Amino acid sequence: MKPLSLLIEILIILGVIIKNIEAEKHNKKQKERNVTTQVSVNEVKRFLSHILERRKLIKVIYQRENALGKKKIQRKLRIRGIQNKDLSKRNKNHLRKQAKKNFTDEGDQLFKMGIKILQQSKSQKQKAEAYVFFAKAANMGNLKAMEKMADALLFGNFGMQNITAAIQLYESLAKEGSYKAQNALGFLSSYGIGMEYNQAKALIYYTFGSAGGSMMSQMILGYRYLSGINVLQNCEVALNHYKKVADYIADKLEKSESIPVEKVRLIEKPENLSSNSEILDWDIYQYYKFLAERGDVQIQVSLGQLHLIGRKGLDQDYYKALYYFLKAAKAGSANAMAFIGKMYLEGNAAAPQNNATAFKYFSMAASKGNAIGLHGLGLLYFYGKGVPVNYAEALKYFQKAAEKGWPNAQFQLGFMYYSGSGVWKDYKLAFKYFYLASQSGQPLAIYYLAEMYATGTGVLRSCRTAVELYKGVCELGHWAEKFLTAYFAYKDGDIDSSLVQYALLAEMGYEVAQSNSAFILESKKVKILEKEKMYPMALLLWNRAAIQGNAFARVKIGDYHYYGYGTKKDYQTAATHYSIAADKYHSAQAMFNLAYMYEHGLGIAKDIHLARRLYDMAAQTSPDAHIPVFFALMKLETVHLLQDILFFKFTMCWKWMKLDNTLGPYWDLFVIGLIVAVLIFLLRNRYG
Repeated sequence: MKPLSLLIEILIILGVIIKNIEAEKHNKKQKERNVTTQVSVNEVKRFLSHILERRKLIKVIYQRENALGKKKIQRKLRIRGIQNKDLSKRNKNHLRKQAKKNFTDEGDQLFKMGIKILQQSKSQKQKAEAYVFFAKAANMGNLKAMEKMADALLFGNFGMQNITAAIQLYESLAKEGSYKAQNALGFLSSYGIGMEYNQAKALIYYTFGSAGGSMMSQMILGYRYLSGINVLQNCEVALNHYKKVADYIADKLEKSESIPVEKVRLIEKPENLSSNSEILDWDIYQYYKFLAERGDVQIQVSLGQLHLIGRKGLDQDYYKALYYFLKAAKAGSANAMAFIGKMYLEGNAAAPQNNATAFKYFSMAASKGNAIGLHGLGLLYFYGKGVPVNYAEALKYFQKAAEKGWPNAQFQLGFMYYSGSGVWKDYKLAFKYFYLASQSGQPLAIYYLAEMYATGTGVLRSCRTAVELYKGVCELGHWAEKFLTAYFAYKDGDIDSSLVQYALLAEMGYEVAQSNSAFILESKKVKILEKEKMYPMALLLWNRAAIQGNAFARVKIGDYHYYGYGTKKDYQTAATHYSIAADKYHSAQAMFNLAYMYEHGLGIAKDIHLARRLYDMAAQTSPDAHIPVFFALMKLETVHLLQDILFFKFTMCWKWMKLDNTLGPYWDLFVIGLIVAVLIFLLRNRYG
């Protein structure tokens, strides 16, 4: 296992050096937004030489120990006989065990140091330093550190992606019983990345991973049984897998461990990616900071919220959050007062836990009728923080906040009626408030709704509804952070790293990740998969996204069957998918494509009247379709008119003409060009 560890150390060093060179070429703006690794080359070289010297020294010591051991054994055998041989073996084993324990303890300490740095890090540079400690710990045989290094090699952290080395390490870890390695090998087998494409083998790996405690494997199996992917569809089995993950996430949420998720769709127009609403562009952030310093209270509160939980691609920073909230509160913002109260209630580095201070700010906000402040006071009375427990007071404040539409207060009311805390149990009222809160995306409300549907408490039991709700909660897991790293990798041109991260999320059932993975695959810029596998895999992912309600994906499936990408040409199947997208999702593109197929009788009976109607519907559905529809209708009407005029008088001539043979399969484009030329000629003559 040690040669693999050395390989990993060398790879991380090479990755850091390469990234350091690239960082010097970046402009200041890019450095601010996505700080690259800046570990010095000399330090890395010293670290590498230290490891090599250490290995040589250990080897020499072991050789000397073995030589001395042999001499001692021979001497003792000659003097004391066979009985002393057993004693020398025991002493030698004891020394070896002690050395191994010291070696293991040192590896554990290095791993803990790496984790501490990683948890406190706010930049890529600090994270890279953490991985130096992981590399050292992995070299000493620490399994958790080796898992970290294997993940870094798989996902391409700091530009050191090496799938082959990652697989070797995962296989070694799997033999040691690592459930994370089992999950990773299942994922790689499922896509055929660096390994043989084998769904049966993937299923075995996922099963072992889930048995070992992998939440990711549980979620993947839940999605597979829900959708019937390489297993018989079974809602109850899916429910069992999703519930285990949802329980884990709900426990995190109840401890106020917020888990932000940003999901950027790559299928949007390229010019919109840099200003995507899910990610705050650096220039816009600087502009917001300028406005906040100029006294814009609303912007101050917004920036405070973003830094409080680390949203829109910004790092979590309690000090900045408190700074902006205090400025806004000083200007009289009730929301800012309430958020300051929340910070002191939960406690953090900038605002240590203080119930009295929390009560003060919540009261200030509540006096202005602020829903967040009212909810905060309700929490203090409900849990007895700084004040005696008083369910009646808590109920009063929760009701006032809920009436103002605050989802957290609606959830708390639902929980009081669900658990019978200070009120009689009333599952109907609990369901009502959970449902209201869930409409605003309150995760714990969604979780308890799932619990009610799963057990039939207060509602008619529905396995399918429960699974869908549990799935929504599961998708709030910490693994969703890969949406951000995958997006930034894509923007930085690291397509392989982006694909691996999106593909793992897609395997877990995230619809956005499925469409993003398919989008990347069809671009054929990926190097870790053979080109002939890309279209079939993209079609598979588009299909999974379409089943989850993605209209664009449904149109894409139609396109793949129409053009024969990753499958055989099948106009009939293409028309079926276009029809679903047009009827169910009112997709203008699907309507246009279907109209074209009706116009030419491709896979369906030719119907000019229905083609006209679908073209008109496409134009009415989307303003972007107006111009294409105009030209399509002009071409259709012109051709139809020519056919009506010429067919009767020149039937034989028309047959001989055979436009497809004369002008090629794209003769309709020539007709459109002719129409445009005539229109331009007429307009010039009119205004000339």
